[in-house]
Amino acid sequence: MSTLTQTQTQLPQVHLPRNPGMALDLDWVARVQANTSAIERRAATLPGRRSVKKDYQAAWLLKAVTCIDLTTLSGDDTVGRVRRLCAKARQPIRADIQDALGVSGIQTGAICVYHDMIETAVDALQGSGIPVAAVSTGFPAGLSPFHLRVAEIEESVKAGAREIDIVISRRHVLTQNWQALYDEMKAFRKACGDAHVKAILATGELGSLRNVARASLICMMAGADFIKTSTGKESVNATLPVSLVMIRAIRDYFDATGFHVGYKPAGGISKAKDAITYLALMKDELGNRWLQPDLFRFGASSLLNDIERQLEHHLTGAYSASYRHPMG
Repeated sequence: MSTLTQTQTQLPQVHLPRNPGMALDLDWVARVQANTSAIERRAATLPGRRSVKKDYQAAWLLKAVTCIDLTTLSGDDTVGRVRRLCAKARQPIRADIQDALGVSGIQTGAICVYHDMIETAVDALQGSGIPVAAVSTGFPAGLSPFHLRVAEIEESVKAGAREIDIVISRRHVLTQNWQALYDEMKAFRKACGDAHVKAILATGELGSLRNVARASLICMMAGADFIKTSTGKESVNATLPVSLVMIRAIRDYFDATGFHVGYKPAGGISKAKDAITYLALMKDELGNRWLQPDLFRFGASSLLNDIERQLEHHLTGAYSASYRHPMG
């Protein structure tokens, strides 16, 4: 089980410098293109190109757990539900499974909630080191008055959120108003203060992969710490072609500036095999450093359930019923 014990490392002790952003470079933005056919062909090969088995598969799945933003964003969220979810974040894999695998201390990357549940989550996670992320800026549509969106960020940071998931104004992308998108993202980053900001692009509503690439670049220029695919509320959420475009934008930005920006696919990722595909994509395109939870997260709720079932199958050879792996 030596392969598995390597996954015990959680958030790295040495923190990278935050992306400070840069001046808006419209010439760079205009040069950004996206060959949709080539991107789709490359993405189609990904699920079959990286196949890991046995202990190696278990190790990759444990790594995936440490990169999950365990999320509840429902209108019927209650204090009890959020507390149960936080307990699951503290111990996402049953103790008997961890013992059998020879690992310990596995935790999720964060808990993601609405503003109203921040204080509950902060209290439930006290002493764990797990950050609370809050969705903000009129999530999921981002159409509330601008000053209220900024104030919402400030209130969430004040309540204890260490990460803020903001939504951009899609109309700025669809009308190619890059200055407006840049100014908006700069204001959101400033309102976050020391809290890290994840920019949700809502890629399923941006019209083209070229728009996705350009919006990714603009948000990074404006100081985003992460770029994120979706709110999970759109009809199309995280996909491999979109992920490839956004990851390569991150690589180009790093090559040009030397600053690391994280990536978060969200929405529709519910199977353990999909998690491994996304991890393999990050490793292929950006390298091992981007496999740490300070630079890669899954926005998910049901993914953890399937990973735990797969780990039990690895140990016993049999699949258990899903109710044996409750989320809360």
